[in-house]
Amino acid sequence: MIKVAINGYGTIGKRVADAVAAQPDMEVIGVSKTSVSAEAYIAGKRGYPLYIADLAKKPEFEKAGIEVAGDVEAMVKGADIIIDATPGGVGAKNRPLYERLGKKAIYQGGEGHDVAGFSFNAHANYKEATGKQFARVVSCNTTGLVRLIHALDQAFGVERVRAVMIRRGADPGDVKRGPVDAIVLNPTTIPSHHGPDVLTVLPHINIVTLAMIVPTTFMHMHSIQMDLKRKTTRDEVMAVFEKHNRIGIVRKATGIKSNAQLREYTQDLGRPRTDLWENGIFEESVSVLDGKEFYCFQAIHQEADVVPENIDCIRAMMGTVKDPEESIRMTNKALDFVPIG
Repeated sequence: MIKVAINGYGTIGKRVADAVAAQPDMEVIGVSKTSVSAEAYIAGKRGYPLYIADLAKKPEFEKAGIEVAGDVEAMVKGADIIIDATPGGVGAKNRPLYERLGKKAIYQGGEGHDVAGFSFNAHANYKEATGKQFARVVSCNTTGLVRLIHALDQAFGVERVRAVMIRRGADPGDVKRGPVDAIVLNPTTIPSHHGPDVLTVLPHINIVTLAMIVPTTFMHMHSIQMDLKRKTTRDEVMAVFEKHNRIGIVRKATGIKSNAQLREYTQDLGRPRTDLWENGIFEESVSVLDGKEFYCFQAIHQEADVVPENIDCIRAMMGTVKDPEESIRMTNKALDFVPIG
């Protein structure tokens, strides 16, 4: 069993912890928090040993009825690999600890590419992660872009990509950023950081991205245009999507035309925390003009799509499963995850 520690038990960390616990070849040996919170209570309910950054705060946790197993360093010592799900910028500060203890670590997209020197996507570069000490699972938006671009590049070749990211204003539970009543260019300059981030995984792709933030909490929406190298048809493109194990199709028949309706759909499916682990490509939007111009809208759940990628990254770095498709299959099966559509 691969012993996994989750350093940072927040939006991503708690989801990754549950996904690790569901895998037949992994176990959660601990999660960490910096202060007493709802997540700290949930960790106890889940049976995850809780570690804290500062043992001086242990009495605060104990007063709240939360058992503390030790400090973060003790947790790291007991792990084979660490998922660093701390806030952006904190992961880089944690690297010296992992280096000193000789531990492997996986960072999240809030960190820069240089924190690990290797950015990961299960479909695109799984085998390249074998044996690495550090890797970074790219952000939710970049994960969604890479899945889509890589799938079409493998099938038809991609000449160039132009994409607009319409981003949520805050996560559902994040009251610090709200209330929100604006559409904010983020950034006002072009390109946004998403295109360069895609290049950390797919360096040969010609891509320009733009981004804005809108007043919603559930999901980002992407408007995507690609020029393909080989002529194709809409039916051939749809066949690629239908075979992909992390691309879902939001069917016309569902009547879903919004992020809110898609959230309701995942909730009715019984998904944990209403998570959409896959890209949600809107069937009606998929278009191929003149054989080479591809267009679509896709929904990306910012809290969830990187979760299965973290699981596959663990296996890739540990070298326990050599074939990416086998790891993806194992991850999806353990999560009872079949793409929508």
